[in-house]
Amino acid sequence: MALQLMLIPTEMGILILVIVALVLFGGSRIAGVGKGAGRAIREFKEETKGLNQADKDANSGTADTADPTAGTKPTTTDTEAKSE
Repeated sequence: MALQLMLIPTEMGILILVIVALVLFGGSRIAGVGKGAGRAIREFKEETKGLNQADKDANSGTADTADPTAGTKPTTTDTEAKSE
């Protein structure tokens, strides 16, 4: 029972861990880690939003690859040009 109580972090224990981390790594390195983590989370959200939008487009049938020849003008062949 006493071992289980020691594993539960308290406010004092968290404060001690933060102080030890600041002493060992310094404020600038910890700030860089936080900045990198924030950038990674932001990129992850953007990519998942893009995937969700692509899934919605594919399910609704409005994907860009629906008709690749839409809006193009038909060209005349050599035999059609000679017969005119």
